[in-house]
Amino acid sequence: MKVLIAVTHLLGTGHLSRALTLGRAFSRPGHAVTVISGGFPAPQLSLEGVQIEQLPPLRSDGVAFTRLLGEGGEVADEAYLARRVHQLETVVQAREPDVLITELYPFGRRALRAEFRALLEAAKALPRPPLILSSIRDILAPPSKPQKAVDADAMIERYYDGVLVHSDPKATRLEVSWPVSDMLAAKLHYTGYVAPPAAAPHPDGVGKGEILVSAGGGSVGDALYACAIEAAKEMPDYSWRILVGGADAAVRIAELHDPSSPASLEPARSDFRAMLPHAAASVSMCGYNTALDLLQSGTPAVLVPFDAGKEVEQTLRAKSLSPLPGFEVEAAATLTPARLATALRRVMQDTQRSLDGFEFDGAGQSVEIAATLLRGQRA
Repeated sequence: MKVLIAVTHLLGTGHLSRALTLGRAFSRPGHAVTVISGGFPAPQLSLEGVQIEQLPPLRSDGVAFTRLLGEGGEVADEAYLARRVHQLETVVQAREPDVLITELYPFGRRALRAEFRALLEAAKALPRPPLILSSIRDILAPPSKPQKAVDADAMIERYYDGVLVHSDPKATRLEVSWPVSDMLAAKLHYTGYVAPPAAAPHPDGVGKGEILVSAGGGSVGDALYACAIEAAKEMPDYSWRILVGGADAAVRIAELHDPSSPASLEPARSDFRAMLPHAAASVSMCGYNTALDLLQSGTPAVLVPFDAGKEVEQTLRAKSLSPLPGFEVEAAATLTPARLATALRRVMQDTQRSLDGFEFDGAGQSVEIAATLLRGQRA
């Protein structure tokens, strides 16, 4: 199969990370995979097994997801967006994919609906149109208005052959965060969680006994980092390592540095997942990939869901994890160094949670589902 995956990450790098994991799963049996990335490059992520087509990159202006900034930090104008559309159409016409997957759209990325529509139309116009699938995580940002769900349904009904829901339905069903119509329900395929294989403990023992603080690969989390720097002063018996994401990590580390705190700060690391099994505890937000890393490693964790700009996705995910042993949830709005230290002491004394019972091979299952649907389409 020739597989084309279109993804644009606007704030963190979770969407791109999940799309690459999916792409690698398709490449392992020998399928040719192209990932069209519309966000800024994320050099810490592995591109093994996939070919990247980089669009003129976009990022959101913080949590203002309808205000899109281009490569130089300027608001992306019509000419900039038109370059993206032209490249999308050119790639799909040149690749003639058997399978086209749009990550998140049409359940999100409404600000980019014109370019996704152009991509879908170009695919449908091919001599042999591809199987078209949407790829979504376990929990979506619930529609702020009923019309958004109606519009998404209309796009699914017109263009899509199926929706890959990257969740274990025993844990979370799509209905938790999105209204599921009868039409949509008939097109849902639960894959299990899309996660890379569980990381082996770091061969050098990096992270052993430490409290690891992270906020993903984007330029977010400064308030969490600052709180952790202060909380470290209340728990001086532990080594604290704060991993700062984003291309501007060095500048922000310099701004955050406090010589009176025992916490060390460094840029986000590609071996973070291997560090987790050694750690005494983790402090993080609750994005999809982070939640899976914690479930796979069993590391005690304090979750501080990202909730700026009326975002509720991470809060819903954290609530779904909170009944499990070894998880504590603290709201960002009420987090203080003292509350963080108390939550850490509590979670590190909790029962060790089991690593069994969840389906993590969602990427492999997605390959099987796509192959089955494609055979049915072309029978």
